[in-house]
Amino acid sequence: MPSILTTPPALPAGTLAAGPQPVLAAAGGLLLRPWEASDVPVFLAAYRDPEIQRWHTRQPASADHVRSWFAQYRRDWAQEQGGHWAVTGDGGAVLGRLAMRGWDLNDGVATCAYWMLPAARGAGVATRALAALSAWALGDAGFHRLELDHSTRNQASCRVATKAGFALEGTKRSAAVHSDGRHDMHLHARLRDD
Repeated sequence: MPSILTTPPALPAGTLAAGPQPVLAAAGGLLLRPWEASDVPVFLAAYRDPEIQRWHTRQPASADHVRSWFAQYRRDWAQEQGGHWAVTGDGGAVLGRLAMRGWDLNDGVATCAYWMLPAARGAGVATRALAALSAWALGDAGFHRLELDHSTRNQASCRVATKAGFALEGTKRSAAVHSDGRHDMHLHARLRDD
């Protein structure tokens, strides 16, 4: 027998899927847009970067694999389970990836994740993109809380999260497996009221 929700959902079902995934502008001329078929080569090449491999254990094996991920990204939006964006700069060049996954529409909670290509690191691209996504998610979209976690050994990701307004809430001990073993994970969050 299905359960009954005793409180109204933070985001009524169908609210986000009723429209297309938005294209979001970020400071410094950045644009967050849905992934396109022409992005397959750069997306696949990104996962050949040692830093992306180090922190992201789920990696595509081929161009066909990337295409299947992009198809899943479209289904995630249609089923209100997540949103996945290419972070682009001048001329439309892909600089990185930003995702909002694991949507809980009842509680209004989602989890963010990101990576940046080597050429975009250290220039504030990830921070500006995450801030723009957060402003949309906690504003127009109607989410209440955004979370993200990263290995406690990933200081660059910690700086991005903090600069984008995600407060460090604690450490999840031995919470993720990386290629070199289990890692403690920092948990960061940003609330609509922050």
